[in-house]
Amino acid sequence: MLALVVWVGCTPEFPVDEDGLLITERAECYVSNFELLGPDFQTVRTKNAEIDTVAQTINVEVFYGTDLRNLYPQFSLVTDAKLDPKITGKVDFSDRVNPKTYTVVSGNRKVRKPYTVNITVQKP
Repeated sequence: MLALVVWVGCTPEFPVDEDGLLITERAECYVSNFELLGPDFQTVRTKNAEIDTVAQTINVEVFYGTDLRNLYPQFSLVTDAKLDPKITGKVDFSDRVNPKTYTVVSGNRKVRKPYTVNITVQKP
């Protein structure tokens, strides 16, 4: 019985970033959809979020009584883009004077656009 072992060097054909994501040639950089979930992973939005890709803002109204300290934001981004900082769990949005900002980074990692998430609470 003869066994032949061949070692082929693995050189990446395409570059990857520090997160192991493929770096592409795409320069597009925007948020296409935004969701905000409560601790039970159900939406807390009263209506669709308003995403302004020119002003780079996301305006979202949540139901009266929503615990703003325990929310899970979900961003849908253009193909190959990524979000910075990464969302790894619940987020505290209770400081509405200083809204959270997330940066969308293009597929080629050369374009960075900060999006500000403004939350309002539905009137009782």
